[in-house]
Amino acid sequence: MSIKKLTKLDSASAIAIKDCMGAKKNEKILVITDELKREIGLSLHENAIRLGYESLLVEMKSGKINGEEPSPAVADLMQKFDVVFCPTAKSLTHTDARRNASAKGVRIATFPGITKDVMIRGMNADYKTISKRTIKLANLLETGKEIRVTAPAGTDITFKIAGRKAYASKGLFHARGESGNLPTGEAFLAPVEGTSNGVFVVDGSMAGLGLIKNASITIEVENGYATKISGGTLANKLKVMLDKVGKDARNIAEFGIGTNDSAKLSGVLLEDEKVMGTIHIALGNNVSMGGSVNVPIHLDGVVRKPSVWMDGKMIMRDGKLLV
Repeated sequence: MSIKKLTKLDSASAIAIKDCMGAKKNEKILVITDELKREIGLSLHENAIRLGYESLLVEMKSGKINGEEPSPAVADLMQKFDVVFCPTAKSLTHTDARRNASAKGVRIATFPGITKDVMIRGMNADYKTISKRTIKLANLLETGKEIRVTAPAGTDITFKIAGRKAYASKGLFHARGESGNLPTGEAFLAPVEGTSNGVFVVDGSMAGLGLIKNASITIEVENGYATKISGGTLANKLKVMLDKVGKDARNIAEFGIGTNDSAKLSGVLLEDEKVMGTIHIALGNNVSMGGSVNVPIHLDGVVRKPSVWMDGKMIMRDGKLLV
């Protein structure tokens, strides 16, 4: 009988199961994947079985946009397991299905748009260090009232954050109901609705569009909404995605700071928004982070080399964290 040699993808899957989710001996694991991310879904499922867990693999048809709800059958299944992995082309993070399962105590890791390279590189990061850095940053953000962000490409935006909970997507999801992306590393929150004003220029990558190589996307913001989007073909594609959903798709939904020093800009937003030295601002749904806008879309734009002030005090300079 030949023993299968473990691959780098096997190792990455094992880290996700054992280290990141802290799966315990008698816990049941569910893997939800689609036809586009089958290889990663299968790896997580097979490695869960190899490590001695009861595991179920479910494949559904890929969604059309990030934040689209899975079928009621899949949503129902999510509530019946201890640990759920979601390696899918489109994100299930900001869905009622994910929120309802988390509320029942299920621990959930979402891998929107994951590729084999990102899985291998991202899962082999030092999550103990990333976790400490991310929690520290999230705790700091919770003490603030207002954020201002500037960047060389033209970003200059302010928004209120008073009273908002900050989240640490830290890579170790061991407590009941904890969830986040894998690979991960970001501290984030929802700016107070209606308070964002200025401009942010996406020059790293944009969810659904990939790496920004030539023309950056300039997004002008008034009273919490993206009012004008310019910058060639990619900007036009972004407008089409948002206009299908309606005005609330243009809500300034999230402000996040990347904390993963192993991540690099790859065109896969899952990894890009975690890159240390970047910030991201998202449009659309913010219910998952304590906001009030519930639409079936959530699109993040990554900004390179940002400087960030909280209540007038600089906490990041040209992409370098000062905390």
